[in-house]
Amino acid sequence: MEQIYERLNKVFRDFFDDDEIEIDAETTADDIEDWDSLNHITLMSAVEDEFGLRFTMGEVSGMKNVGEMAEIIRNRGTKL
Repeated sequence: MEQIYERLNKVFRDFFDDDEIEIDAETTADDIEDWDSLNHITLMSAVEDEFGLRFTMGEVSGMKNVGEMAEIIRNRGTKL
């Protein structure tokens, strides 16, 4: 999981152009200033590209925090 969080951190920092971002399992859209509903879809696409997977619409809309995102990635076991 540590490797997943490291890679997610890089995606978030690149996407939001902010090297100060430090995500963890409890991080939500409320914790990152520019993470709104429009950016959410594009961010999910960047995460998909990084890990070589595709989230379902239910997964994208149902994620409550970064921990749930990381868990989906871990369970898929793709391109780690």
